[in-house]
Amino acid sequence: MLRSVRVRLLVIALLPMLVLLPLLLGGTMWRWSDKVDGLLVSKVTGDLTIADQYLARLVDTSGEQLDAVAQSVRFRTALASGQAQDFLEQERLRLGLDFLYLAGPEGRAGFDPADWPVLRRALDGQWHSAVDIFAAPQLDALAPGLAARAAISLVPTEAAVPTDRTAETRGMVIHSAAPVTLPDGQLRLLAGGKLLNRNLDFIDTINALVYREQGLPEGSQGTATLFLEDVRISTNVRLFENVRALGTRVSAAVRAQVLGQGQIWLDRAFVVNDWYISAYEPILDSRGERVGMLYVGFLETPFRQARQELVLSLTAAFLLIAALSVPIFLRWAGRIFRPLEAMTRTIARVEQGDLTARNAQPRDGGEIAQVAAHLDDLLDQLQERDRQLRHWGESLEAKVEERTRDLREANRRLEQTTERLVISEKLAAVGEITASVAHEINNPVAVIQGNLDVARMTLGEHAKPVGEEFRLIDDQVYRIGVIVSKLLQFARPEEYSGASSLISPAKVMADCLVLTRHQIEQAMVEVETDLPSQRQVRMSRTELQQVLVNLIRNAVQAMPGGGTLRLEARDAEGGGVLMAVEDSGTGIPKDVLGRIFDPFFTTKQARGTGLGLSISQQLLSRAGGQITVRSEPGQGSRFEIFLPEPEQG
Repeated sequence: MLRSVRVRLLVIALLPMLVLLPLLLGGTMWRWSDKVDGLLVSKVTGDLTIADQYLARLVDTSGEQLDAVAQSVRFRTALASGQAQDFLEQERLRLGLDFLYLAGPEGRAGFDPADWPVLRRALDGQWHSAVDIFAAPQLDALAPGLAARAAISLVPTEAAVPTDRTAETRGMVIHSAAPVTLPDGQLRLLAGGKLLNRNLDFIDTINALVYREQGLPEGSQGTATLFLEDVRISTNVRLFENVRALGTRVSAAVRAQVLGQGQIWLDRAFVVNDWYISAYEPILDSRGERVGMLYVGFLETPFRQARQELVLSLTAAFLLIAALSVPIFLRWAGRIFRPLEAMTRTIARVEQGDLTARNAQPRDGGEIAQVAAHLDDLLDQLQERDRQLRHWGESLEAKVEERTRDLREANRRLEQTTERLVISEKLAAVGEITASVAHEINNPVAVIQGNLDVARMTLGEHAKPVGEEFRLIDDQVYRIGVIVSKLLQFARPEEYSGASSLISPAKVMADCLVLTRHQIEQAMVEVETDLPSQRQVRMSRTELQQVLVNLIRNAVQAMPGGGTLRLEARDAEGGGVLMAVEDSGTGIPKDVLGRIFDPFFTTKQARGTGLGLSISQQLLSRAGGQITVRSEPGQGSRFEIFLPEPEQG
């Protein structure tokens, strides 16, 4: 069906209306919804800022008022006349405080200044005010009956953290204190506070400041709440029409983010019995501990309903437009696909071998009819050409068969000649390269060796301090000569490519340490050696050096931040020599460990060819030895080499 002209034209006609337009409409509504959500969050963020500033101002004002009383002339007069208690009671009522008392440096029962930062700051000579949490006995000690006013029964709340408590007996208090200097010069403190539990005037004032009349759409409702931990102790959220939701608790998700993590919540949240666009922030006491939350928010339902109504209206408008326009599009498309379908059927008949098939469209039917007429003309020409080609094909078939036999024989002879020519060219090229390499490398090697001998003779006794370095240079020059010899004699038997001799693996390992000393020092790697082996093995010295230098370089590269390189060479039980190269580097992952000896496998990307370990394994196997590895990611790697004792005789 997807190859049908009708289907394709219908897709072209209906795709903009039934696919692209809905996608565009849906994307637009989705972006609009996100922007509306962002605006709602921005609004509730501003609401929370206003509420926070009001609470902070209320706390500061309480401290300022208390300090004004402490420094007033009337208070000093009352102190001098012995009427301080009556004066403080009058001031408590005037300031709307729940308690107000004068205390010495030792405070009063349950209120040791050492335990309360507000009181301690006052004794230091500076007024201070903060939110503090008092237990029920402390409340009653300050003012009889205050604990009963603070107590709130807990109400089971959906989505809250489960609890066994039935009531909240603690009180959240705006706690203030100011220094007082008595006429005799003694320092005292004046402390007072206002209980926020059930303080509905306080929370209604915040709500009135944040959500003024007509500040929200019809049906929405602004709310504010003060929490002691996760319990509502002052709120205008309603359980029922005239019952405030005192004693209900915040959801577990909000509690975890605000009280647990100390972060502000700006999102929708389930509040008592409905969803609100909410903002919560933690309230800190005088000790800097999170003891409660301040909340503002407004009902989400009107915004959600408005969004749903808009989506439904746009969807209905789209469906109406589609119902009116789709039939028109289909009718227009039909005028195009019917002639095209007729041409498609004609072409299909021609493909099946019916060269007499024609469209027979009227020539005055527009552009499509003209295309159909041109197609009929082409089919006429095609039918004539087909007749001519059949005739020519019959005459050519015999000639082609005859020429084909001749070409097969000529091709066979050509392939044989080509193979011989390729082999000859390869041999000539290899011979030329070999002679060039021998000439170009042996001459500078001879110069190096000669100058080395001259240097040794010239230095005389002074050459002894660097005698080991001279010997290593001799070895490497000899190694170059062996490589050139192998290249020249690549077609000869194995024994002519550099004979193996008896060598001491421990000494070769010590030499390799000298060769790689620069790289080791540059990488800030510490070296530990344990080379007690005295046995000899039969292997080319240069090949063993090649293996050990490769392992040492790999170990240094595995410790980019420095580490420890340990080299061992000891006589193995039962004969032979066991050597080890161990590092404290990054180690080899287990999924890579089984492939490190494969040719061209590397984890160094552009820094390696992947042939080092593969060639090392081949060299050791040819000498009758073997190499194994143990590695733990993050703890380093250990490569062990075993070489057997040489056969006697």
